[in-house]
Amino acid sequence: MLTFFILTTDASLILERSINRVQLLGRVGQDPVMRQVEGRNPVTIFSMATNEMWQSGEGEPTSTGDVSQKTTWHRISVFKPGLRDVAYQYVKKGSRILVEGKLDYGEYTDKNNVRRQATTIIADNIVFLSENLRDQ
Repeated sequence: MLTFFILTTDASLILERSINRVQLLGRVGQDPVMRQVEGRNPVTIFSMATNEMWQSGEGEPTSTGDVSQKTTWHRISVFKPGLRDVAYQYVKKGSRILVEGKLDYGEYTDKNNVRRQATTIIADNIVFLSENLRDQ
């Protein structure tokens, strides 16, 4: 059950509850890297792939269509102390993991001085599903 709160002030400011939650189940595309920008806390970053599969003609009684697959790549950032270090140490390329977190949109300027947009998943939980990682 979701509870929504509305607060009003003399300036008629209205605040309401909202949700920004993401769950991704997939495989890690690269070993994580840890970066630290001057004056900020370190962050662990890695990529993750999720796959969507479908069959052409799906839903028809005699469907014999081709199977297609689409891979989507996600940028995962881990800022949370403790989890950031665990992710850096144990997340490996090819690992099957579940990431829970929130979507974040931002902008940056690339090396050619071009403004780019970036979508990132800010992870607050990682569940290791690969057998070799659970045994460590």
